[in-house]
Amino acid sequence: MASLATTLAMACSGTRVACRPLGRRLLPQTAFFSAAASNSPYVKDAQGSNTLATSTPAGMFDGTVETQGELGTPEFRMHFKNSFGKPISPWHDIRLQTAQYGILNAVIEIPKMTKPKMEVATKEENNPIAQDIKKGKVRNYHGPIFWNYGLFPQTWEDPNVEDPETGCKGDNDPVDVVEIGSAVLPMGSVVPVKPLGVLAMIDEGELDWKIIAISMADPLANELHDLEHLEAKCPEVISGIREWFRWYKTPDGKPLNSFGFEDRALPRAKANEVISVAFDHWRNLRLGTSQHKGLWTQKVSAWTDGL
Repeated sequence: MASLATTLAMACSGTRVACRPLGRRLLPQTAFFSAAASNSPYVKDAQGSNTLATSTPAGMFDGTVETQGELGTPEFRMHFKNSFGKPISPWHDIRLQTAQYGILNAVIEIPKMTKPKMEVATKEENNPIAQDIKKGKVRNYHGPIFWNYGLFPQTWEDPNVEDPETGCKGDNDPVDVVEIGSAVLPMGSVVPVKPLGVLAMIDEGELDWKIIAISMADPLANELHDLEHLEAKCPEVISGIREWFRWYKTPDGKPLNSFGFEDRALPRAKANEVISVAFDHWRNLRLGTSQHKGLWTQKVSAWTDGL
């Protein structure tokens, strides 16, 4: 696997960016408020909802993150707050859509070239980022992941619904995103990304979609618009992602993961369809019309503005 790791680490990334030490606390981002021309503090976002006017474009996250406990311990948590200092959930309260059509927010849980297996705690209040725990010990990958990894907020892979094409049900988590850009994105960052394609990973019988995307701040973002562009510019990336996720659990004695659609990566249109379906499933979850086991959802009674 050494040659594969070398190829993957260098794929599509000019000069490698040094990884930020994980123990460093992220500095909060400050939201600067500006008055609208009409003297109203509100503007319309891409979904037609009223959004407070700030220097941050509508639909983008302008809150802060705070850490609790030491990284690498079961007590570590990264909490999210909105621009007013109110605790929020990165899964439920950060918007999926940005103001730019086709560009979505991704919440980064695991920076590239790191090993701690961090994830949004779906069963805890406000869903902070924590390190996954197995048998009382924090979990680490056996080798670094070569891409930034996270989730799309306001999505859910419903374990009650069988996918008609793969015959598998969802894995009960938000939809995963693999961001392939050259920069190391800090844990807890909320990044506008462009979906390029998707892999249908099947993990112990559950469907676990992996959306392949690129940060809009990456130098290649203006050149990559679909899977065919990615294959032409960075031909090793798709196979690298597929094989990394196929093999990564085997050191623990688990079987290889498999992939639907004869291992093929599917184009951007399919990725957008997967995300759209998962958004509808998440909405049903929040409204309490879908069954679940122990997820923290802050159930709402009606579809409200800003949900």
